[in-house]
Amino acid sequence: MAENMTMDAAAYTGNGTERERVTLPAELFDGTINMPVMHQAVKAYLANQRQGNASTKTRGYVTGGNQKPWRQKGTGRARQGSIRAPHWVGGGTVFGPQPRSYAQFVPKQVRALARKSALNARAREGALLVVDRFAFDAPKTSRMAGLVARLGLEGQKVLVLTDGVKPNVFLSARNLPTVHVMPYGDVSAYHVLWSDAVVIEGPAIGHELTPIAEEPLPDKPARTAKPAKAAKKAARRAEAEDAEARPAKKRATKKAAAKKGAAKKATAKKRAATSGRSAAKKKTAAKKTSPKKKGK
Repeated sequence: MAENMTMDAAAYTGNGTERERVTLPAELFDGTINMPVMHQAVKAYLANQRQGNASTKTRGYVTGGNQKPWRQKGTGRARQGSIRAPHWVGGGTVFGPQPRSYAQFVPKQVRALARKSALNARAREGALLVVDRFAFDAPKTSRMAGLVARLGLEGQKVLVLTDGVKPNVFLSARNLPTVHVMPYGDVSAYHVLWSDAVVIEGPAIGHELTPIAEEPLPDKPARTAKPAKAAKKAARRAEAEDAEARPAKKRATKKAAAKKGAAKKATAKKRAATSGRSAAKKKTAAKKTSPKKKGK
């Protein structure tokens, strides 16, 4: 359903500095939102991603079973003709899956209408942003992460649509799991509906925005430290260090106690030896000084 309404979107520089809002082209953003067409396009896209490799063997492809397992009569068992029969363990499968194509064809006009409807839906929600130009001299993931943070899209699924193929922009976002970069001409309704926010380069939709003065983009986005987690980590490290230091302390105290005991034993032995020597000296001195008894 077309409502012939003019729509605008927030505009930013390549470094994420906000600038004046831009009017979206009326031929693309006219308020059309066709739900059945979007459903058909998304369903066909998902079906076309299936490989259809599931395969099972019928009884004609199972190995063995060329002869009758046992004779027809006289065994007391049920008659059987082949061990490849479906009711046998290891036998063939009846009506099992076979390799097939799940492809669904959607006309070009229907695909275009679905993409237009998806973009209009994001524009109505205010989730469509315009960037004047992506000037990436070299791939740098931190720069793309900083741009996403400046746009206020952290934690959201972001679809970045460039004006043509830009390898540096694609490589800068390749390691960001919630950011997907692709050329504007390759986008489908599925990709637009997958995302929470769509960032479009201005020239892709016919907007040539003049550059303005802007703040430089930091290489790394500022990370907010969480004191509770930091305190927990510090406590865990302290506990681990204490646990490692306890056995060493016990060994040191045991060694010190053993040394003290050995020193005490040595001093006791020395004292006993000196006391024995002094007693022997006293005895010898007493014998020398005492008068000799005369014989009768």
